[in-house]
Amino acid sequence: MTGEKTKPCNGKISIYAISGLLLIVALLIAGYMWFTRVPPSKPAGPREQVTIAASSGYAGPCSIFAAQENGYFVDEGVDVAIQHHASGKVALDAVLQGRAHLGTVADVPIMFAVMNNQPVSVVATIFTAEKDYGIVARKDKGIDTPASLRGKRIGVTLGTSGHFFLDVFLNRHNLSGSEVKIQAVEPGEMPTIWMRDDIDAVATWEPFLNTLLRSLGGNGTIFYGKDVYDPMFNLAGTRKYVVSHPETVKKVLRAVVRGGRFCKDSPDRAREIVAKAIKTDAVKLKALWPAYRFDVTLDQGLLLALEDETRWAIKNKLTGRIDMPNYLNHIYLDGLRDVAPSAMTVVH
Repeated sequence: MTGEKTKPCNGKISIYAISGLLLIVALLIAGYMWFTRVPPSKPAGPREQVTIAASSGYAGPCSIFAAQENGYFVDEGVDVAIQHHASGKVALDAVLQGRAHLGTVADVPIMFAVMNNQPVSVVATIFTAEKDYGIVARKDKGIDTPASLRGKRIGVTLGTSGHFFLDVFLNRHNLSGSEVKIQAVEPGEMPTIWMRDDIDAVATWEPFLNTLLRSLGGNGTIFYGKDVYDPMFNLAGTRKYVVSHPETVKKVLRAVVRGGRFCKDSPDRAREIVAKAIKTDAVKLKALWPAYRFDVTLDQGLLLALEDETRWAIKNKLTGRIDMPNYLNHIYLDGLRDVAPSAMTVVH
């Protein structure tokens, strides 16, 4: 037995060899990755600052509020500050006066701005509604049907879509503006409007309609404007701003498109966001929500509506102009065409 030779430990040598080989391969890979690495990107610069003037007290800017609350603007590299205003008309004034970059506004104030040769430019329609305008009236003033508005004193915010709605509503019911007494009312007066002695009824929009109706209790009646006027709520800026900031406009639109989708797909959460923004109760918005459309579009219907409103303004001598503007010159197509081309039906 003492003459046997000791056999080499082939198993251990194989393990050592494989381990060494793996170590060499790992070092080679690490070296390759080091020399071919992609350098880290530079930190992103400060986000662009954009101020959006929005009409408070109204669900129309839901896509704006949702984009802000959910961080969609930040995702696009934009810091948005939202200004709250009593109406879309006042919000548009803030834009035209340089106090905001963009604003949310219905079609009628846009028409008046164009007729006054102001450089307004619509970048998208962000909201439409079927049952959002109406007239709240006092029964103790003898008003129980649209026909009984004849001779009554009707409050309305002049130069707004509420003003246009009132005239169209009266015409639909075989009444004319000369057969009622129109009284100028500012949106801020709505909570205490019945304290005025010269008001029998008020033509306005939600949420003022239901607030006014509730304040009258059993003494109130309401005439809705469904199929009379479907407002188109828009995002607009000055022509100079939108043309000189094309990439900013696209960033805002991308965020707003996401916001509009959220308002449609997550109605409960969307109502909470809107209620917080406009300081109302989310429950009050629930009954109105099915009539709201939050699609972000540029539709041919906007041009047709602006032309109809222009004829109304000229007929009623609400403007010094008597010509029909080319409203296509006041629609900014480039932004939405790049962001959501299928959402455009404007003929151009």
